[in-house]
Amino acid sequence: MKKNVETKEVKGQKMEEVKEIENTEEAQEETDVVETKEKEEKVEVVPGIAYVFGSYNNTIVHITDLSGSTITRISGGMVTKHSRLKANPTTAMFVAKRAAEFARDAGINALYIRTRGKTNSPGIGPGAHAAVKTLSKEGFKILGVLDTHRVPRGGPKKKGGKRGRRV
Repeated sequence: MKKNVETKEVKGQKMEEVKEIENTEEAQEETDVVETKEKEEKVEVVPGIAYVFGSYNNTIVHITDLSGSTITRISGGMVTKHSRLKANPTTAMFVAKRAAEFARDAGINALYIRTRGKTNSPGIGPGAHAAVKTLSKEGFKILGVLDTHRVPRGGPKKKGGKRGRRV
């Protein structure tokens, strides 16, 4: 005889119901269902890194494996012939789709995403958000999103010499 324990919540208290099931077809079906669920959950995660560069002029998606070897690098210019549309969110969506095809062929099913914009710009371009969203919709498990935007500290030396500009 097998015992099947079910928990129910009644008025805030958990109640346990114990059912005795004989070794019949019902008991075998339950164990078969449990075994198939365990087999389906064993999907190996193969991570990669997606570098999404989004400026106000272009969008570039560069996917590598964890060691840094390039799998694919697709830019907005490879998708559209109009240079004014390279940073467009719609074009970025197609860029990410094409990059996702190559990554999936390489066996990658999870991504660490690193977004970056042009240095000294106020933020990342309009295509970067669309590219990240499309990568998640393409079936990749997103393990983390990191902003690697470069921020200048101090900058280059101003002209004018040691005593400044003389008027």
